[in-house]
Amino acid sequence: MQRRRFLNLAMTAGAALALAGCGFRLRGLDTPGLAIDELALAGDDSELARLVSERLTSVGTRVHDNAPLVLNLGPETFQDRQLSVLDSGPQEREMALSVPFSVQRRSDGAYRLSEQRLEVATRFTVSDDNLLAQDELREEARQELRQEAMRRLFDRLRTLNDAQP
Repeated sequence: MQRRRFLNLAMTAGAALALAGCGFRLRGLDTPGLAIDELALAGDDSELARLVSERLTSVGTRVHDNAPLVLNLGPETFQDRQLSVLDSGPQEREMALSVPFSVQRRSDGAYRLSEQRLEVATRFTVSDDNLLAQDELREEARQELRQEAMRRLFDRLRTLNDAQP
């Protein structure tokens, strides 16, 4: 038994050293913040816009109306559909969020990122036994979708640099 444990530890350590030696990194670790120093938000006053503004501020990007780049956020569109066939008992549901966005220069109106659409979806199960929990599950799904949409938006904003506003 001792030999098997030793071999498992040795193989694990060898694999870790091999991955570290070839430059392997977990995605999302040590990612730099945005290369954008200033950004203006335009569009609907939604919960997603509030979350994006707070996140931009937390990563060191100043959000103000006179910034050289403008992030245009469209309206949040939620779609809730039933995936289950039966109308009774536990029902599988899918909620999707779709938000259009673009980034443009204030100086000449040119688009740095032409209009794109963030689309995220999640699934959850509701039951007729607990009607009060259904609203809470839907609200949790909305918050989860907004967080995921914000993460994907930041992934796309990372491709922009401030050197060419």
